Parts: sequence; structure tokens; C-alpha cells
Amino acid sequence: MSSEAIATVVKMMGTLPDATQYQVIEHLQAYIADLQDELRWDATFAKTQTNLVEKARLAKQQIAAGNELVFDWKP
Repeated sequence: MSSEAIATVVKMMGTLPDATQYQVIEHLQAYIADLQDELRWDATFAKTQTNLVEKARLAKQQIAAGNELVFDWKP
């Protein structure tokens, strides 16, 4: 984010009463924490996606061959 955008947010916050500023900060903290969780999830999923595709392909082959599915998941 550019420093100009941050300065705009700071100016907007400065026009609010103190109690409201604290409420906005609490909401922003929760929102940013949620975004960070999503980023961690995306990174974790990206690391395992190739393995997941491989396991799905193997499962399809086993089903097509009429074999029992064996689940040996190791990320």
C-alpha cells in the first residue's frame, strides 16, 4: 500500500471520535488477521496441490480398476 493511501486512512480516522477510532482499529485488526489466515491457507494449499492431484489420479485409476482404495495421505 502506498504511503499516500495510508495517509488518507489516517486522515479519515482523525475525523472520528476516539471511541470510534478504537472500534475501527479493532475491526481492522480482526480483518487483517483473517486475511493473514487466508494467505497462510493459500500457501499451504499451493504446496500440496501437486501431491493432491497425483493422489486423485491414483484414486481414479484404482476405482476404474475395481480396486479397493487405500488412503495413505502424507502431505
